[in-house]
Amino acid sequence: MSLAETIRARLAAAADAARAPGMQAYMKSAMPFLGVPAGPMRQICKTAFSDIRFDNGAHWQAEVLAIWRGARFREERYAAIELTGLRSARPFQRLDALPMYEEMIVTGAWWDYVDAIAAHRLLAILRHDGPAMKRTMLNWAGDTDMWKRRSAILCQLDAKAGTDLDLLYACIAPSIASKEFFLRKAIGWALRHYARVDPAEVVRYVEQHPELSGLSRREALKQIGAAAAAG
Repeated sequence: MSLAETIRARLAAAADAARAPGMQAYMKSAMPFLGVPAGPMRQICKTAFSDIRFDNGAHWQAEVLAIWRGARFREERYAAIELTGLRSARPFQRLDALPMYEEMIVTGAWWDYVDAIAAHRLLAILRHDGPAMKRTMLNWAGDTDMWKRRSAILCQLDAKAGTDLDLLYACIAPSIASKEFFLRKAIGWALRHYARVDPAEVVRYVEQHPELSGLSRREALKQIGAAAAAG
C-alpha cells in the first residue's frame, strides 16, 4: 500500500459523517470533509509518517503531490501539508521545492491551505536560497493570483527579528490599496507579527502609509499599546 493509500485509509477510518457537513460549511469548501478534527488528523499523520524516510527531495515531493492531487476530502490535503513539514524533509526545503508549493497554493486557493504553506514553509526556502527566493517573492507579490500575493506577504511571518523589512514592505506595496479582504488581512497580520519585535517601526510604517485599509491598520496595531500607537 502506498503512503497516499495508507493516509487515506486511516483518515477514512476516523471519519465522522455527522461532523463533516458543519466543517465543510464553516470552511466554505467545495471539497467535502470526512469529519476528522485537526487534532486527530495530525495524530493520524504523525503515526502514518513516523517511519518514512525520503531518498531525496524528488521522492519527498512525489509523496506529497500524490496525496495532494489524489485527494477527495479536505483532510487528505491537510495531510499532504503535514507531510511537507516533517523533520526529515528539512534538507529539501530549497528553491526546487517551490514549484510544488506554488501548485498547492494555486490549486488550493483558500486560506486554510495557503496560510499553512506561506506562513510555515516558505521562510525555510528564503533562509536557504535568499537572493533567488527574494526575487520570486517579489514576483509573486505582483502576480495576478491573489493567493500568491498573500503568500509573498506572509512568507516572513515567523522570521521575528530576522525579518527583511525591505522585502516585507516591497511585498506589501503592490497590494497596499487593494480592496481584497484576504490581502488586507494578510498585510495587517504580517505587520502585527513584526510589531512584536519593533512596535515603533510598525507605528511609523502605518502612519506613513495612509493608503493602508482600515482593516490592515487595525490588524497591524492590534497588539500595540495605546501609548505606543499614539507615538
